[in-house]
Formats: sequence, C-alpha cells, structure tokens
Amino acid sequence: MNTSHLKDLDYSVVQQCMHCGLCLPTCPTYDFTKLERNSPRGRISLMRAIADDRLDATRLFAEEMYFCLGCLACTTACPAGVNYAELFEHARAEVERVGLLNTPRRRLIRWFTVKWLFMDLRRLRFLGRLMQVYQWKWLGLQDFIRKSGILKLLPKRLRELEAMTPDIQRRFSEQLIPEITPARGQRRFRVAMLTGCAQDLIFSDVNRDTVEVLAENGCEVLTPRRQECCGSLHAHNGEIDLARKLARINLDRIPPAGFDAIITNAGGCGSHLRHYGSLLAEDPAYRERARLWDQKVKDIHEWLAEIGLRAPEVNGAPTLTVTYHESCHLSHGQQVVQQPRALLQAIPNVRLIELPESNWCCGSAGIYNIVQPEMANRLLDRKVRHIRSTGAAIVATGNTGCQLQLVNGLKHADPAIRVVHPMTLLAEAYRAEAVRGRLA
Repeated sequence: MNTSHLKDLDYSVVQQCMHCGLCLPTCPTYDFTKLERNSPRGRISLMRAIADDRLDATRLFAEEMYFCLGCLACTTACPAGVNYAELFEHARAEVERVGLLNTPRRRLIRWFTVKWLFMDLRRLRFLGRLMQVYQWKWLGLQDFIRKSGILKLLPKRLRELEAMTPDIQRRFSEQLIPEITPARGQRRFRVAMLTGCAQDLIFSDVNRDTVEVLAENGCEVLTPRRQECCGSLHAHNGEIDLARKLARINLDRIPPAGFDAIITNAGGCGSHLRHYGSLLAEDPAYRERARLWDQKVKDIHEWLAEIGLRAPEVNGAPTLTVTYHESCHLSHGQQVVQQPRALLQAIPNVRLIELPESNWCCGSAGIYNIVQPEMANRLLDRKVRHIRSTGAAIVATGNTGCQLQLVNGLKHADPAIRVVHPMTLLAEAYRAEAVRGRLA
C-alpha cells in the first residue's frame, strides 16, 4: 500500500481528541516519563500533524508509536470516546509503510515471526515441538546449556530472552480436547472454542479447562482442528493487510452462523477478534459475516455471566486466597471487568482479595516485554509488589501474555504464589465436586 494510513483514516477519528488530559494519569509511559509525547494526547497530536501534512513521519515518531504499550487505559478514561486502538494500529502501519525503523536484522525478525511463523500455526507448533525437545528434563539439554556458561557468549539481550523461554506444554489443545465435547446434562448452547496460538503451546491446559467449564454449563463445544492466529499480533504491529487475511481464514473455517457464541479465553485476542467487522468493512465478500462474527465472539467470563454460571459445590474444601489482575485488553478493550470477579467469588472456597492497581498494565502488552524490556520490567516490578502486598496465595488473570509475564516475575520474587487463569480454578472446583459426588 503506497498511500498514508493516517491520511486515509476517517478524519473524524483523528480529530476526536479534545486534549483535555484526563487520559494522562492512566497512561503508564506518561506516568513514568512525564513527557507529553509519551502520553495518549501527545501521540494523537503527532498523528494529527502527520494527517494534516504539518509534520513528516520521522524515526522519532516511529519510536514513540512503539514505546506506547497499546494498553487502552486511555480509552476507559476518555470522556470523548476516542478510538485510540484504531489510531494506534494505523500509526504503526504508517511506520511500517515508510520503513522508519527498518534495518536488515529487524526486517529478518519481522519476516520470520509476523509474516511467516504466525501466518500458519503448523509452523508455530513445529517450533513448539523443537522447544519441547530442548526442555525435556530427561535429555537435560536446557539445563546443560544454562549451566555450561555457553550463554555467556551471547549478547545480554539474548541471554535475557532465553531465561524468559516459557515451558511448552507436553500436549497441545487438539491432543487434550475432543473436536466435539458434549454438554454435561441438558444442552443449552452450541459454541466454538478458539484455542489461540501462543496459548495453544504454553497454556493448552487452560483451553482444556475452559472447555470443561463450558460443558458443565450446558454448552456443546466444537474445538476446530485447524485454527489460525486471530491476527492481533499483526494488527498491533503495523501489518493490517495480514490481519485481514487471517480474519478471512478464520471466518471461512468457523462460520459464525453455526454457533450461539464463539469463545475466547485470552483478553488480548478477544479485543481484536471483536473487530473483524471494522477490519473487513470494505470487503463485500466478508463484510456481513464479519459483523455477525463480532456479535458472536464472547470472552469466556462474559459468556458464563450472560448464560448464568452453575456454581460448583465444594463445601469443606480448603480456603483459597486469590487476587485478580485485569488484562488491559479484557478490561479496557472489551469492558469485561466485574464478570471475572463474580465468577471467582462463585467458587465457595475462594476468598477474593482486591489487587491495588488491578487494571494497571503488567508490561506484557503482546511482545512489548521483548522489544521494550526496560519499561516492561518496571511495570512488572510494580505489579509484583502489589500482588505480594495482598498476601494472596494465587493470582488469577484472563490473558495469555499477562499469565506468562506474571509467571516470569513471580518465579524470582515469590515462587510460592501460583499464577492461574480463572477457568482453571473453576475447572478444579468442578472436578473436586465430581470426586465428592462419587465418594458420597
């Protein structure tokens, strides 16, 4: 595409910001630097200047767009309803169109990850299998590499990334979950389960738990065997055309008309998945299906609250002290705030402790913790301090990136604190209920 993404954007979106400043206290980067350009208001001013031909897109503009977390806390605070997500995605697309940050190394990394690896999840799963071999305890390769001193030969950043390598699940979602899971009891709904990309490799057990919870609540669950990335990685990193391509593939493979709901359990993915309608608004072949898709996509917490959760019966079980960290894109992007708390409180042996700054970004923000490690680590340290201050034994969160970020932060600061998805706690409660029923 040769035309400017910002100049072609509906101008009403660009001029919506009133510059009132109510977003400033909610922005993690502005909170740290106190620089206007690091705030939502400052970034929108830069975007508008480019759209008005008063400013050329420069490297400084590009670096600023990638310094932004995209956490969308500003959208919750904004009284004018500014669609910052749309502005943010188009600004990054403009950065990539002009090639403001291009280097041979960056082009290679982006081609391998964004344009190749995450465009076909069979490739990602193959990489996951290789990582499984590297992590096999009986083989001892990872332990050998870490203890041998070989890593000291690598640049500091690569050593840090190796330490952040997540544990890959032994079995992926399609090996854990039947293609069709019948409802337990009377079937009330038919839903499709989205298993994600990184979620499938790192937290396939969470996908299994989610399907079990859905079945316990009267849902027949179809878990399609062939799924692709939702496209959020691409849209958030300036590759809008690739995001559209993935949206079309998902619409073809999971026709929304066949389901009461399309379920996602990852806050970041869900926020993007709910906007296929706007993404494909100019595509006559997919426009109507995309609008229906948007209506059918439901975050798992939202869906269970909507249909009425069957509370598990686990009276007499040990009390679990739990605190809840809000995924930015679940709370700010999807406005799903109270439902996860209500579901956790529906588990009889859970005592929920409110987390200070529960909706303040943890620093994961997609791949932000990889490309902006200094700022991400500051946010993670802040989040870990708040989690530890609650005295909770468990922290629950509804997003893949957040869960992995908190695991990495707490394994150094307080490894006794368990990081889980709320669906895991619910699934464990249902299993405990079933065991008690068999013993009764």
